[in-house]
Amino acid sequence: MRPCETLTRMGDFEEGLAWQVGVWDRMSQVYRTEIDRRLAPVVDRVLARAALQPGERVLDLGTGTGSVAEKAALAVGRDGYVLAVDPSPEMLVQAGRRAAQASVRFELAEGSGESVPAAAGSFDVILASLSLMFAIDRAAAAREMSRVLKSGGRMVAAVWAGPEQCDLVLFQQTVGRFAPSPPVPGVGPGALADPKPFLEELAWAGIAARVETEMLGFDFSNLALAWDALAGVVVASLTPEAQRVAQQAIADTMWPDPGDARHFSNLTQFIVGVRD
Repeated sequence: MRPCETLTRMGDFEEGLAWQVGVWDRMSQVYRTEIDRRLAPVVDRVLARAALQPGERVLDLGTGTGSVAEKAALAVGRDGYVLAVDPSPEMLVQAGRRAAQASVRFELAEGSGESVPAAAGSFDVILASLSLMFAIDRAAAAREMSRVLKSGGRMVAAVWAGPEQCDLVLFQQTVGRFAPSPPVPGVGPGALADPKPFLEELAWAGIAARVETEMLGFDFSNLALAWDALAGVVVASLTPEAQRVAQQAIADTMWPDPGDARHFSNLTQFIVGVRD
């Protein structure tokens, strides 16, 4: 690769990461109050597959508000260690508040899947609940995960399936047709609907992984509440008329009576791997 191509890619990465951080920073409060509890079944299934043991060292990659890190810290106990990494400072603030309120101990650090602030071979387990879909350079993320895992270390990640099998992805992709385009394509809730290319990247990096699936879900009592929680930040820059059109597209696509409750059925894919 020529140096100018590398610089262009680095510039694209930095621009894309800055855009994501801005979105996550603005979403941090609503994520803690409205989204966390709805995604709790995903967190529980990630942790069940990880089967954490007392004393283990754990990386929570893309910790968000710390829901995985909190439960991981309880599982590994006082002799264990949990590093909770996220690129969003405001998400880390929420995670710190969670730790304080629950009286659990885990360390917080800014970082991303492509750049983990830890030494090689630091962790027995990596957890990544609904975060790897947002990695801008997934090959680099695979290499970083392999780098910081010990030999024989385990990883468990959760990613959504595509819009045909995951209502949340259908909702967000429908909204996305009206929202400003992100500066880097190929990231977002449905980005790993086909996980095979990422499994190959993990294999090249030294992690043998497989995919397990479960249908999980959550409810919203009406479209307005779902809109505020799942779309409000993304469409905030749109005019009121454009927001009305986008919301009508959601109603036409998946919510015939906006005043009614709706269950979101979400096929969830769990990537379970072991480092060689």
